[in-house]
Amino acid sequence: MPSWMLYGASGYTGALLAEEAVRAGHRPLLAGRSAEKLRPLAERLGLEYTVIGLDDGDGLVRALEGVDLVYHAAGPFVHTSDPMIRACLAAGAHYLDITGEIPVFENTFSYHEAAKERGIALISGAGFDVIPTDCLAKYVADQLPDADTLEIAFDAITSASSGTTKTQIEMVPRGGLARRDGELVYAPLGRGARRIRLSHGEKLALRVPLADLATTYRATGIPNITTYIVLPPALIRLANLTAPLFPFVQALFASERVLGGLGALVERAVKGPEAGFRQTARSYIWARAANAQGDEAQAWLETIEAYQFTVLSGIRCIERVLAGDFSGALTPAQAFGADFVLEIEGTRRFDTLPAG
Repeated sequence: MPSWMLYGASGYTGALLAEEAVRAGHRPLLAGRSAEKLRPLAERLGLEYTVIGLDDGDGLVRALEGVDLVYHAAGPFVHTSDPMIRACLAAGAHYLDITGEIPVFENTFSYHEAAKERGIALISGAGFDVIPTDCLAKYVADQLPDADTLEIAFDAITSASSGTTKTQIEMVPRGGLARRDGELVYAPLGRGARRIRLSHGEKLALRVPLADLATTYRATGIPNITTYIVLPPALIRLANLTAPLFPFVQALFASERVLGGLGALVERAVKGPEAGFRQTARSYIWARAANAQGDEAQAWLETIEAYQFTVLSGIRCIERVLAGDFSGALTPAQAFGADFVLEIEGTRRFDTLPAG
């Protein structure tokens, strides 16, 4: 069996991935920067582990000797992704991660030609929310080849892990974005709420900068993309009322001292959803493509809870890449196709919804 490394294995998502990997018959090499955190997990699962920091470029390359693929689960990826991508390029190992950070995707795509030359795949966003939205967006885009506008929304009923929360905090200073005429442009945070019909009912969603502004643009070429997330109406109203204050919040969150303090607080207070919740919660996605003539194609997706989806789809991505012939920087839908999301148990796609 090909050898692969799970970096960031001792984090919330990393530990879930390690457990699922063993259940699926894999023996990944666990890796991270803390022996104290890695050792108990490795001993419990009967796996080998290695301790290496991302600031040790030469050490990373040596650690990847004999490794065919790295699944990178250590965020915030805006800080951690590039060192691992560089190490994978040097070692000739495929690279996958679970980021949702737009700057990380743009950076990953910048290595496309280098990855093709090395014969390796670089696939950022190999989990939730990117796989469901990327696959559904490509599905509707394929039905309308001349589409010039794309809208995407999701309602992920879950609670965030500490890693996800820290990533979200890191993104605040970057502000709001949309894709217009092929370019990422500023879109004020707290504005742009609208009602969207999902498969579980009509919901109020707020325009926010999701990963699809990078991934789906690359997968479909559609030049105008807006992304939304369903939030409680009270929170959306609050966001709208406080939108004029966001520039001050962005400036505050740009402080390394503030980010460090918030990160430490999150580490202590945020643990992520419990097992029972992961097994029962659901996630809902909608995508609509339209062209200049007013034609449209839309579809809906229902799938499992976000972290559970990441665990199952992550292992499936690893298996696909190790068994296939992939190279270059790819989005999940580019690599595996629009129907890949349907391979994840508990996922359904709809072309129409019942009236009412």
